[in-house]
Amino acid sequence: MQPTERDAAYVWDILDSAQHIQEFMKGVRFEEFLQDRKLQLAIERCVEIMGEASRRISDELKNAHPEIPWSGMIAQRNVLAHEYDDVKQERMWLIATVHTPALIPDLEAILPPPPPTE
Repeated sequence: MQPTERDAAYVWDILDSAQHIQEFMKGVRFEEFLQDRKLQLAIERCVEIMGEASRRISDELKNAHPEIPWSGMIAQRNVLAHEYDDVKQERMWLIATVHTPALIPDLEAILPPPPPTE
């Protein structure tokens, strides 16, 4: 199923945040991540955007692409937004270094090709 224009925009937002996470985390060791509050907050913000965009995607697209962890992204966004005092940086590390890189190809696969440039 091809996403609607609205859904495609939200998938692009998720992909953009996922790519930023990869960029921010390039070459960073776990110990460095634990010591860098700015980096932690940047990753948290990207994860929040991914979750909020996932929440807005139509049920039709979510059902057509169960390989994408829509509900997991939404749940993590809710933790960051509502239980911010209980954020586990070990969990954020796993999201940033394991789950997000694995997610990118799945997101790219469902996006329509970009319009041709003239």
